[in-house]
Amino acid sequence: MDPHRFDDLFAEFGPIKLKRFFGGEGIVADDVMIGAVFNDIIYFHTNEETRAAFLAEGCKPFTFLKRSKNEMIATHWYALPDRLYDDPEELAQWARVALQAMKNSATEKKKRAKKMRTPKTKAIAKSVKKKKT
Repeated sequence: MDPHRFDDLFAEFGPIKLKRFFGGEGIVADDVMIGAVFNDIIYFHTNEETRAAFLAEGCKPFTFLKRSKNEMIATHWYALPDRLYDDPEELAQWARVALQAMKNSATEKKKRAKKMRTPKTKAIAKSVKKKKT
């Protein structure tokens, strides 16, 4: 895995990092995973609002086989339109939308809230949880 192989493509967007992610790679910007790479295809995080642009371009979601149920699962990660691989400026716009969508996701908000806790607030939360049980 060459950690810099997408540097030129994302130059207009800003710095990214690649990290291992379920047999592929995650694309991380501003400490948030905005995309993934599987089989040399870049997928960006989408939500209800942002997915429409991907669907309008005929993009497909990342899918995988859930072996326990022998079921194909479609994710919220959608492949980039092919034309963006040749257009770093427009790719940067799509990446910014993916970053914002991920920052606004419930999962990411929960992670940030957990990071923001101080040792004192962690102790308070723990004591409240004990009282409830």
